[in-house]
Amino acid sequence: MRQKLTKFAVVPLLALSLLAGCGGGAEPDTSSSGTDPVTFTFFGADSSPQWNNMKDEVGQEIIKRTGVTLDAEFAISDGGKDRISLMAASGEYPDLVSAKAEVAKLVDAGAMIDLTDLINEHAPNLKKLYGPYMNRLKYSLEDPSIYVIPSYAGIDQTYFDALGGFEIQHRVLKELGYPEVRTLEDFENVLKTYKEKHPTIDGQPTIPLTLDADDWRIMITVTNPAFLATGAPDDGEYYIDPETHEAKLHYKRPEEKEYFRWLNKLYNEGLLDKESFVQKSDQYKSKIASGRVLGLIDQEWAYQDAENALKTAGKADATYAHFPVTLSEQYKDRSFQDTGFTSGYGVGITTSCEDPVRAIKFLDFLASEEGQVLLNWGIEGKHYEVKDGKRVIPEDVQNEKNNNATSFQKNTGIDLYTLMSGHYGDGVKDSTGNYYTTKFPEQIIASYSEPEKETLKAYGVNTWKELFPAKEEFPVKPWGAAYNLTVETGSNYHVTFEKTQDIIRKRIPEAILSSPESFDAVYDGMLAELDAAGAVKMEQEYTKLIKDRVQLWNGHS
Repeated sequence: MRQKLTKFAVVPLLALSLLAGCGGGAEPDTSSSGTDPVTFTFFGADSSPQWNNMKDEVGQEIIKRTGVTLDAEFAISDGGKDRISLMAASGEYPDLVSAKAEVAKLVDAGAMIDLTDLINEHAPNLKKLYGPYMNRLKYSLEDPSIYVIPSYAGIDQTYFDALGGFEIQHRVLKELGYPEVRTLEDFENVLKTYKEKHPTIDGQPTIPLTLDADDWRIMITVTNPAFLATGAPDDGEYYIDPETHEAKLHYKRPEEKEYFRWLNKLYNEGLLDKESFVQKSDQYKSKIASGRVLGLIDQEWAYQDAENALKTAGKADATYAHFPVTLSEQYKDRSFQDTGFTSGYGVGITTSCEDPVRAIKFLDFLASEEGQVLLNWGIEGKHYEVKDGKRVIPEDVQNEKNNNATSFQKNTGIDLYTLMSGHYGDGVKDSTGNYYTTKFPEQIIASYSEPEKETLKAYGVNTWKELFPAKEEFPVKPWGAAYNLTVETGSNYHVTFEKTQDIIRKRIPEAILSSPESFDAVYDGMLAELDAAGAVKMEQEYTKLIKDRVQLWNGHS
């Protein structure tokens, strides 16, 4: 029996979840309309606030071309843990499921179909898509079955822009003359200087920096930045030695202790929002949408709704620039260190599906060139045009996409279905020489607001990514991104992991909110608690998982 680790990635997550289920019916002709209609039930572990029951324009086109309608249910909170646990206990499953880290519960329950033969016999587009990466679709070294179509990472992905890091409002940077923002001290000085000049904004107290520690979001804005700011890559809760592949909780690194000491300093100096560890995500985004939050440490997908609200209100200058801030200049932000293709989270077909062939053919259509262009670009003549052989987005459509992103996605369905099946990454071109996605340099630059363009020009770059260290500065990680590894459920790993998470989520805020004189005692006490809870043995088990993955993917450990 095996179980997935409960961990989330910093990796860029720009699209939302999807899908719905499977009923009977004839195999579809996926190249034409007139296919016998079928409804697939689906559950997604992510929320999907723009989901419109396929009434959007892309959704209607998918139905037209495939005959498939999706009857979808999405998790509202907790990553779908409770809902998926109930499925596993009851034996009642949707036909299609995107369970992220919780898929192991369904595998253990015998709910997931091995997709290997279905892909080989009925999914030529998926076979073409994954090509040399098929080994990475296998569940584990001990169980080589393919239970999900990986959908959270694009094949041959090139990241053309940075959507994370440390963020500062454009108007702040402009007023201060676009200062250098390279270290924590630089970042702090910008926030402090502007707050002193503007103690209130629109009649409300200025907030130099706020964090979102609501449930799992604590990892994104509080704990994960500790390794990025200290020159380590994102491997979930662990730091993995690049030479020995030994794993340890990343909080044990002395330099990370200094990062949290810096947050403690900001709190005690009144620069960190005192509500950071009690507010809910909606309150966090509401503060951002008010325009009075000067800085963030987050991923853009997490506060995009608030930025959209600012743009709609005519306050685009209160949206944010992105910087690769580190503890000191001796460290490099590794946001763009290459992981190779990272499988793991994705869409699977359950034993409840009466026609898995029809289901895999549907997923195969979405991974086809025709499907990919539809999902990413929309409908020709409505959402894009072809001029001199190149797909282009008309100015009025681009303006709507830039300034009313939420309603645009809900009405058009563009980018709403990205995680529905396997897909190509940004930077990959189709048979016509056009990019599969709209995220390539020219289009990204066209999507920037005027304040963004002004800030970028001031720093002498065209995109935010140009401010960050390039992937060529680092080796490719042979284990990919390690946060979606599996572990034997027969061991005590999961129990220990949850114990350590409880300790971390209690003690890290306590350390940050303590007096400067108490910080060391709280932090060092946390490390002792972690080891007393079994962290050392847990780290040893995780090390084995890392070495097994390296062997599975690369033939050596």
